[in-house]
Amino acid sequence: MRIALDAMGGDFAPAATVRGAVQGARCNPDAEVILVGDEPTVQRELNAAGGAVSNIRIHHASDIIRMDEHPVVALKRKPDSSVAKAFRLIADGQADAVVSAGNTGAMVAGAALFLDLLPEVKRPGIAVTFANPSRPCTMIDAGANVECKPLHLLQYAIMASIYHKHAFGVDRPRVGLLSVGAEEQKGNKLVKDTYPLIKELDLDFAGNVEGEDVHSGACDVVVCDGFVGNVLLKSSEGLGEGLLAGLRDHAAKDTWSRLGFKLMAPVLEKMKQWLDFAEYGGAPLLGVDGICIICHGRSDEAAIKNAVGAAARFSQHKVNGHIREALAAKRAVWTRAAESIA
Repeated sequence: MRIALDAMGGDFAPAATVRGAVQGARCNPDAEVILVGDEPTVQRELNAAGGAVSNIRIHHASDIIRMDEHPVVALKRKPDSSVAKAFRLIADGQADAVVSAGNTGAMVAGAALFLDLLPEVKRPGIAVTFANPSRPCTMIDAGANVECKPLHLLQYAIMASIYHKHAFGVDRPRVGLLSVGAEEQKGNKLVKDTYPLIKELDLDFAGNVEGEDVHSGACDVVVCDGFVGNVLLKSSEGLGEGLLAGLRDHAAKDTWSRLGFKLMAPVLEKMKQWLDFAEYGGAPLLGVDGICIICHGRSDEAAIKNAVGAAARFSQHKVNGHIREALAAKRAVWTRAAESIA
């Protein structure tokens, strides 16, 4: 397993990415981590993180794609950027996975430019996992495809179910279609058109679910278009961080509150873990013929370490192979879905 890690991508790169890579390489000795970035800079950070690690090597890239750059334009203008060269390693057969905490759009565009889609797949989707108290929930799509058709949502349901099954050991994940109400007749045209089609899939279909169900444990997989999914993701992140910040502010107001806050510290630490995007490290871009793990821009070394582990497990469980088989088995449903939106 060869993992090309964008050492220059992310708010805390390259220090956090290199430290996380070292930890990830040590936790996954059967994987080779390829640090893609400016070689002198990466080597300096590697030395600071403890020196040489047997399953880490550096692949030089002289340029960086910034967060504010247009993804497609930047990839074409900067062929020597760390993201472009990481994808090139996969395209040339020198790596099996790409991991980056840099420009998300560049990751999606890079997958489109350098990797093929899996057979039958029309659009890839970002599968984000929420670490809820009761059980994790995987939501797809978190922003790769903001204008979806029923066919795309059907494929998202299959792909995310396969991923969730192998990532979390749930033999038959319960799948919900995100809407504005649980009733079958509720939702916009996309949801209403998708509902009867998704019922035909051999899935444990929960029907329509609402935003709260992403966090309640009502289902294992939630399917939606990328526009809605990205708004839900950012809202959840903001609410969680705001809640913890508010607790800290209120606890500082008087002695009894400070004492209560200290007594509640173990519980609050668990809450922080549930809300922390670093728990699972990154989100896979499902549907591409390769492994593409997209990390949060604010990923620290723990998140990068977990992302390396996520890429290794994705490969070990042969997730893409299982997705190929499942999509091929549902070809008749895709045909009907395509006809219904023609």
